[in-house]
Amino acid sequence: MTQNMMSLRRHAAQGRAAARSAVRGLTLVELMIAMMLGLLVVGSASAIFISNRATYRATEGLGRVQENGRMAFELMARDLREAGGNPCGNADRKEPLKIVNVLNNPAAQWWTNWNNGIRGYEAAIPGGNPPGRVVGADAIDLMSADSSSAATIVDHNIAGTEFELNTADHGFKDSDLAIVCDWRQASLFQVTSVAGANIRHSNAGAAPGNCTKGLGYANPALCTPGGRTKQYGPNPADNMASATVVRMQPVRWYVGTAPNGGRSLFRSAVVNNGGALAVREQEIAEGVNDLEIQYLLEGAANYVDATLIPADRWNDVNAVRVTLDMLSADGAGVGGAQLQRRIAHTVTLRNRME
Repeated sequence: MTQNMMSLRRHAAQGRAAARSAVRGLTLVELMIAMMLGLLVVGSASAIFISNRATYRATEGLGRVQENGRMAFELMARDLREAGGNPCGNADRKEPLKIVNVLNNPAAQWWTNWNNGIRGYEAAIPGGNPPGRVVGADAIDLMSADSSSAATIVDHNIAGTEFELNTADHGFKDSDLAIVCDWRQASLFQVTSVAGANIRHSNAGAAPGNCTKGLGYANPALCTPGGRTKQYGPNPADNMASATVVRMQPVRWYVGTAPNGGRSLFRSAVVNNGGALAVREQEIAEGVNDLEIQYLLEGAANYVDATLIPADRWNDVNAVRVTLDMLSADGAGVGGAQLQRRIAHTVTLRNRME
């Protein structure tokens, strides 16, 4: 009996020892190894996440830079190609079309000075810079005719300073700037009133106004009440097309300070607000840090800056090379720096090509 009890106690002790051995935990060394492996896994995952995030940020920043550059070039090139254009054309002519500007004091505003169709600036702009313009960046003024408003002239009443157009759906409004031309000459004027298919060009009306009723050619314009007369309209005797009148479209491109900080590419355009002309500034592309413009003169081999073009040779510019210095948003580059790209584009002036 005693022997059996001792045997049972021995077996119980062995069972308890086996149980204690079965539930024994990790040793300190094993725990440290497990923690190290866990840290390596977490660190690797974090590094991959950070790398992917930086790659995404750089890709997104570069994509935004390229998108802004494409949009800027597309809109700017459209204006450049049409610079100096009018419905009577300058190409295929032995001599340039004679143009008279009868607006009051046309040199006082950039958008009334239509002598060249294109004019570039390296530094300060005569007459004042646009609001927020970055003076170190180039700027350019472009003048062209808005072909969407073209109408032909049925009759021209010189004494009544009135054109009868071929349609009442011409789109002209009081105070619009316009150009009328035939094969001999073109005249720049301001529409003083509109009634159906008739528009007038008297020497009264909103600013800037016309300095004369006459639209005949003189250099400078003969700014007397009657001025120099010119009859526009159908001219079968010359076997040529009728005279045409279109709205004028002056625009200015420059780099300025963006409303939310940084720099952007801006476009200035003249708008008609109920008969009052005003300049509207429109932000076109953000992240444009600098704008460089060079010009190719007829017969020249190299593009030059605006400062190297004589004042009387802007009509000889037939191509423009535009370079944009683009910056991405903050933190898109390595170490949180901004990505920077220089993009160049060359545009031929359609109305200067023969």
